[in-house]
Amino acid sequence: MKITLTGFFCLYLSTFSMPAWSQANASDMLDLTKHWVGITALIIFGLAYIFVILEEKIHMRKSKPVLLAAGLIWILIAAIYNIEGSPDLVKEGIKHNFLEYTELFFFLLVAMTYINSMLERGVFDALRSWLVKKGYTYRTLFWLTGCLAFIISPIADNLTTALIMCAVVLAVGKDKPKFIALSCINIVVGANAGGAFSPFGDITTLMVWQKGVVDFTEFFHLFIPSVINFIIPASLMHFALPSGRPVMHDGEKIIAIKFGGLTIVGLFLLTVITAICFHHFLDLPPVFGMMMGLAYLKLFGFFLRRKGHSQKDHTDVPGGHHTGEFDIFDKIAQSEWDTLFFFYGVILSVGGLGFIGYLGLASNVIYGDLGATTANTLVGILSAVVDNIPVMFAVLTMNPDMPHVQWLLVTLTAGVGGSLLSIGSAAGVALMGQARGQYTFFSHLKWTPAIALGYIASIWVHLLING
Repeated sequence: MKITLTGFFCLYLSTFSMPAWSQANASDMLDLTKHWVGITALIIFGLAYIFVILEEKIHMRKSKPVLLAAGLIWILIAAIYNIEGSPDLVKEGIKHNFLEYTELFFFLLVAMTYINSMLERGVFDALRSWLVKKGYTYRTLFWLTGCLAFIISPIADNLTTALIMCAVVLAVGKDKPKFIALSCINIVVGANAGGAFSPFGDITTLMVWQKGVVDFTEFFHLFIPSVINFIIPASLMHFALPSGRPVMHDGEKIIAIKFGGLTIVGLFLLTVITAICFHHFLDLPPVFGMMMGLAYLKLFGFFLRRKGHSQKDHTDVPGGHHTGEFDIFDKIAQSEWDTLFFFYGVILSVGGLGFIGYLGLASNVIYGDLGATTANTLVGILSAVVDNIPVMFAVLTMNPDMPHVQWLLVTLTAGVGGSLLSIGSAAGVALMGQARGQYTFFSHLKWTPAIALGYIASIWVHLLING
């Protein structure tokens, strides 16, 4: 799944006290960019990220190398600062990084718990079965799944949305591999584009919102550029789709939403509203609103469990669980823990590189020499090769001095740039596994020029209407 950041500072302190802290300690911090400690830290992070990129080949979870890298980088930093007699600076720096991660962790944990609860109640399965039974043509299904990916991903995350829509495509296009390949590309582009204009649509947009760079309502300024990013490649792929309609199988049944499923959807929307209100009206970090929203779900879960017991609609299964019960802690346990620990490793590692001085150096070179528009466009292209989370984290840590329209631009490009390659986003990587042999790196690469056209057009439209 593809899920605040200002370098070494947590959101709260970055909003209110980061400038004072950084100015007070800037003269005491060491420039280690040419020191063996800094060079070694860069090598460690580079090696760790090679293992992240090779995750699908070597079958080692991506959290393992970055967790190790984070620990080693801060050991090196602490060692040199202890030798220099300034251990307190390192202690403050790593505390701010860890508190920043903690906010992101609990925010995502609540969101993931709600998504898992909806999955368990059959909300997404019901949507899939309804679409399968409608008997639409291939071209209609292509547009429906793409548009639904664009619409759902701002509320759910782009990874979950892409997996659901891919399941629909696989169910109805069993005999049409070309339809599956094109639809998967369309879903990836749609999910990434839809996630770019919402704080909840992607981890990078959540980072930008929680840092306070872009207000909640300002994300909707990116709606039209996001639509352009989706519509242009979809329109070009439309003419390559096979004609006709899929054959429906008699054995397929309509799946109904379990009791309480729609209520959980409503509670999730209420949770989102609560987080927005905490941030907008009370000037509190959105994570506190999300945690209050978890209370809504826990209380409703208590009601579901009581109702399950009173109706005796559950049976014993091995392990002591009951098939009819709703257990909130089961939904928490099903969260993407590898992803959450990966974020920890990324935030602490990149924060360490920032502490060493590399991100300030990179900011001067990229944003100073190239200009904001070129730099932010390259950020999106880079996110197609490297995961957009560390890329966006690095930009937020650099905190370059640029106008607000450029902050909106980098939010857009980091969100949609991953669509350029199948490996550029979590949605693309997941669909390559789900539609193995039909949606591949090269089938996506064939349409990269069309996606790039949408990418460039979305940037142009954004600068035109928001500049």
